[in-house]
Amino acid sequence: MIDKSVTSLEAAMGGIANGASVMIGGFGTAGMPDELIDALIARNIGDLTIISNNAGNGETGVAALIKAGRVRKIVCSFPRQADSHHFDAAYRAGRIELELVPQGNLAARIHAAGAGLGAIFTPTGFGTTLAQGKETRRIDGKDYVLELPIHADYALIKAHKGDRWGNLIYRKTARNFGPIMAMAAKTTIAQVAEIVPLGDLDPEVIVTPGIFVQRVVEVAPAYLAATA
Repeated sequence: MIDKSVTSLEAAMGGIANGASVMIGGFGTAGMPDELIDALIARNIGDLTIISNNAGNGETGVAALIKAGRVRKIVCSFPRQADSHHFDAAYRAGRIELELVPQGNLAARIHAAGAGLGAIFTPTGFGTTLAQGKETRRIDGKDYVLELPIHADYALIKAHKGDRWGNLIYRKTARNFGPIMAMAAKTTIAQVAEIVPLGDLDPEVIVTPGIFVQRVVEVAPAYLAATA
C-alpha cells in the first residue's frame, strides 16, 4: 500500500543534512510552508542553499532560517523588501551568498529541471551583468541567454489538501511555485491543511500528481488549532 503521509513535522524533515539544497515555495507569505521551515530550523543543520522567490519577510519563514544562520547561499528574485532585515544584515556582513535570478527566469529554470531539459534560452537578462560569462545566441533576429536548470535535493511546499498518495490541490495564490518545485526536487515534502481519503480529490483539479511528492504531513490551520 502506498502511503506517503507522515505523522509529524519532525518525521517529514528526516534525512535533510548539512549542505543540502532546498527549494521553498511561496510568493512573499502566500503559500509559505512556515511549519516545515520551523521544523527544518529545529534540525540544527546549516550550510544550506535555499531557492525561493524572495529572501524572507519579517521574522518567519525564510527570514527565520536566515536569522538562525543556517543559509550559506540563497537563489531568489527579490532579496530585499521593507521587512527583509535579516537578509540585509547577513548579506552586508558577508555571511550569505546571493544569486539573483529574474522571476520569470527563476520559474523557467525550475520548470526546466522538472521537465528534464538540459538548458533554456531566454531573452531576459541579455546585455546586463546577469548574462556575464553565459552563452548567448541570436535566434530569429532576437538575442537570448543560455540558462541552466535549477535542481534541488529537497522541496518544501504548502498545499491545501492532499491524499496518502501525495496528490495535491492548492488554495488560490498559495499555489505559486509549489507545482514546479515539486517536479524539480529529488524529495518533495508537502504540508497540507488536510489529508483526505483516496478518491476525495477530483482528478480534474489535482495540480501536483503524487508521482512528484515523497512525503505529506497534515498541519492544521492556526485558526483551527487555536479554537480546538
